Amino acid sequence: MNIEKLFSIPASGLDAQRERLNVIASNLANVDSTSTPGGGPYRRKDVVFSSVAIEGPFEALLKQNLDRPQGVEVSRITHDPRPFKSVFQPSHPDADSEGFVLYPNVNAMEEMVNMISALRSYEANVTVLNSAKSMAAKALEIGR
Repeated sequence: MNIEKLFSIPASGLDAQRERLNVIASNLANVDSTSTPGGGPYRRKDVVFSSVAIEGPFEALLKQNLDRPQGVEVSRITHDPRPFKSVFQPSHPDADSEGFVLYPNVNAMEEMVNMISALRSYEANVTVLNSAKSMAAKALEIGR
């Protein structure tokens, strides 16, 4: 494996976790958004990851190799199908004719747990990146 690919694998994880953190931040920012431009309350979003082959200058050779390096990417962002929370607030501007307001299906505690998980995954990828950098430096020292 060349050194470029060694750095590409954790870098793909960093990009994926950054995207996940952005989605989590959006969910937390809209935890009380009862009205969106599309109409209705904000619907919680989640990311779906998929593995992807790390491509490089030896693409044809890698495609023949069964254990080619794999990275990760965000394949899509989905909307959570769980129902909205209905709260009786007749004085709220977004209340329906019966006085109920639909609130987003975002649970702040769940989002905080997801954020901690994403941060830990991000930190793990940074650790791998730093280890790869350290190994590359040691390999260069051997060559002296």
